[in-house]
Amino acid sequence: MALKVELKPGERFILGDSVITNDDQRTKLFIEGTVPILRSKDIMRMEEADTPCKKIYLAVQMMYLAKDPKLHHSTYFRLISDVQNAAPSLFPHIDNLNNEILTGAYYKGLKIVKAMISDEEELLNNALGRTGI
Repeated sequence: MALKVELKPGERFILGDSVITNDDQRTKLFIEGTVPILRSKDIMRMEEADTPCKKIYLAVQMMYLAKDPKLHHSTYFRLISDVQNAAPSLFPHIDNLNNEILTGAYYKGLKIVKAMISDEEELLNNALGRTGI
């Protein structure tokens, strides 16, 4: 079954190792195959990875897009160890994430890291005495 991707004008996405940019009108694509796909809203750029969990997201993204994901495993496991030591409350996310990484389900892993980033933001706000109000 093909993946249906609807793009807004000017929207970009990664397909394998290529960046695709939509023209000036809405477009609907049907993509068949097993190549990694990331929409612009799911792409983390290096300069945006300014917290430990965002760095983990970037590492998982790199694994997802890489031809040889194992090249990024040492960075990933170092970052995970640092976060686990600093924020033990994130362990349930980390445990789920590790299971996805070890089975090669990197895209599912990205979704887990998004939840970690949200929880990390709450932890940082609590540590700084800020509220979401």
